[in-house]
Amino acid sequence: MSAPELLRTVLPNGLTIIAERNMEASSFAAGWFVNTGSRDEKPRLAGVSHFLEHMMFKGTERRSASDINREFDELGATYNAYTSEERTVYYGAVLPEAQERLLDLLTDMMRPALRQDDFDVEKNVILEEIAMYEDSPLHRALDLAGPRFFNGHPLGNSILGTAESITALSREEMLGYFTSRYAPNNLVVAAAGRLDWEALVDQLERLTRDWQPATTERSYPEFKPAAGSEKVADPKLQRVHLALYAPAVSAQHELRHAASLVANVLGDPGSGRLHWALTDRGLVDSAMLLFDGADRAGNFISYVSTAPELAEQVSGLLLDELHNIHSDLPTEAEWQAARNKVATALTFGAETPFTRLMSLGSTWLYRQEYVPVSEAVDRVLATGLDEAEQLLASRPFEQSYLLQLGPPESEDGR
Repeated sequence: MSAPELLRTVLPNGLTIIAERNMEASSFAAGWFVNTGSRDEKPRLAGVSHFLEHMMFKGTERRSASDINREFDELGATYNAYTSEERTVYYGAVLPEAQERLLDLLTDMMRPALRQDDFDVEKNVILEEIAMYEDSPLHRALDLAGPRFFNGHPLGNSILGTAESITALSREEMLGYFTSRYAPNNLVVAAAGRLDWEALVDQLERLTRDWQPATTERSYPEFKPAAGSEKVADPKLQRVHLALYAPAVSAQHELRHAASLVANVLGDPGSGRLHWALTDRGLVDSAMLLFDGADRAGNFISYVSTAPELAEQVSGLLLDELHNIHSDLPTEAEWQAARNKVATALTFGAETPFTRLMSLGSTWLYRQEYVPVSEAVDRVLATGLDEAEQLLASRPFEQSYLLQLGPPESEDGR
């Protein structure tokens, strides 16, 4: 069995193409990774990255919106797109013989028509999406807590934007944002699975020959997260929703693996410390804690929901459990279990080109490196408890911000 092989080239216009060729695979996956997201938006353009993601499916000079949907269906593709704080990704997975057609379709989509009529219609879709998320307590709690924690840092920008910013946004402003952020030197094409590398490069070079590079920058202001707690009342709610943010290391930091393992020790749904402190005792339905390593910054995120009469007890136990890990470090058994779970997830994820595609593209945007699955697993398994001690030495969870969203408290404080 041959090992997967990394292939890479940069076209004259600055477009980076990377691929993990695995001739043992049964499928082919490809995606366009755009190094742009909500953190790259000015306040006036809040939500434009996500809005633009929608517009990329509304048609090009060669294809209508129905053509795009029909071709994906004809290919039998698994496809979609997403926008985050730092990237926008368009992807598809097909049988290997459909490589050329999938690349043609995805590449054509990267130069959308941005018709005014489509823009006007899709604006209403975005406004409906914003309203829908406002009806989700989980998303509301996180959207309220995030900007407060990030304290003016662009990582706190809302991905959806606001009803006001989307309503005010013009098609011309979107076009200007697209022209600067979707320049070839700010894009990465990633592919994984059974593929023809030479044909892939030749096709992309031909399709993007006329694309012009541009000066595209990202702001890196100092990260000064806020700490403390706050309560937000909403009489429509019946439960209390707690969202907690705490500072962590970046996606580039050498302790990023330790951060993922600490998050697993605390927040694993079935066996983490928060599970035993909160979920197993019937105080919450579930307890989540994740590590989110970003570009030159990072954070831990926790979320739980509970009954109003338990909110004070739950918030106290949540903070106690997080604070305790600074001195009550993970045991050898906890650490080994966390390493095994993370390594197993990496191994399972490597079994499909689609999952490898996501790891390949995101890793390249953050660190411009290629890490084979075997090496990624080895790195996790080699992460020692001493690294957890280094990570926790700054006592990050004592610098947390906790937001409580729930019904108004009664006069007796309940």
